[in-house]
Parts: sequence; structure tokens; C-alpha cells
Amino acid sequence: MDDILFWGATGQAKALHEALDGTQWRLVALVDRDGVPSPWSGIPVLRGEQGLDDWLRQRAASAPRYAAATIGSPGAAGRLHVMNMLAARGLVLPTIVHRTAFVALDSQLGEGCQILAQAAVCSHARLGRGVIINTAASIDHDGVLGDGVHLAPGARLAGEVIVGDGAFVGTGAVVLPRLHIGAGAMIGAGAVVTRDVAPGCTVVGNPARPVVSPCTT
Repeated sequence: MDDILFWGATGQAKALHEALDGTQWRLVALVDRDGVPSPWSGIPVLRGEQGLDDWLRQRAASAPRYAAATIGSPGAAGRLHVMNMLAARGLVLPTIVHRTAFVALDSQLGEGCQILAQAAVCSHARLGRGVIINTAASIDHDGVLGDGVHLAPGARLAGEVIVGDGAFVGTGAVVLPRLHIGAGAMIGAGAVVTRDVAPGCTVVGNPARPVVSPCTT
């Protein structure tokens, strides 16, 4: 088994910890800036970058080689920042796939992706760095997700959907085929997206309509 640490000690950490079952990784530490208690007995929570650095120095040769940024949503910028910070310390950011998830053999997954329980990544899909495909979410054939994209539980992307960096697709939302979701856009829970969504735009409802500027749909 290889040791891994998580940056983040709350909800996303709990979801990803469950996904470690049956993999090569064993969680040995958590890092959090907010001083939250550890969800698991015997797994310490380190306080921020200083706590991480002190712990790595103490462990020296036995320090973990692997790490994951367990920061959910909205948190794409924070997740990618933490990934860069961990990588700068020589830690490897693996992509972790839950044992019940489906990932097509011809799909492409970037560094540090998290594919959770019953999720699906279908044929010729391409995922950037730090993407989260949450519980029972799916991206169909030829979909493209930029860096830091987060599909919340039950979100469904039809074929050939393109999603820009840092966008968030809410719980149970549906995006119809061949649409473009701009960078930083937010799709509300349960929304049905029937047209392109501009960068930075928030849309809600069925059919989805913009609620926050700037929107040019």
C-alpha cells in the first residue's frame, strides 16, 4: 500500500476516502486551514501549509508520495491552487476512480481527477486536471471537461458537451448534446440546459435561464 494525504477534511474528503477501498492508497493524514476535527480515529488533521511542512519533515523518508485536493464546490480555483502547491512539494496527484464507477478505456483523464461511486465517463471523453465527477454523475461520449470542472451528484452531460475551466454543474442537472458551457459558469441543481451558457454565467430552471450577469445567452 502507498500512503496518501488529503488537503481538506470535510465532505469531499469523506467521499474520496470511501473511493480508496480496493486501491493502492491508504490515507495517513489530512490537511485543513480551519482546524476541523478528523473524521477518522488515528488520522491526524494538520493545520495549513506550515503543519504540512512540519509533518513532512518529521516523517522524512517515510513521508507519503501521493496527495489529493479534496476541495468540493464551489472551489475550482482553490482546488487547482492546492494541487499546484502539493505538486511543488514533490507530491504526486493521482486520479482516483471508485470501484463502482465506469471509465471507458478510450477516455482521457487528467492529473488529480476524482471519479466517485456509480459515476460514468464514456467513450472518447476528455477530462482536464482536478476534475470531480461526483456520485452517479456522468459525461457521455466525446465530452470535454476543462481543468477544475465539478459535476455534482447525479448531473448528466449528454454527448459532445464541452465545459470550460472551473465550471460547476449542480446536482441532478442535465445538459443536452453538443452544447458549450463557458469557463466559470454555474448550472443550478435540477436545471435542464438547452442552449450554450456564457462564461461566468449562472443558469437555473427548466429550461435553464440566466440569473447572474454577465450573460449573453
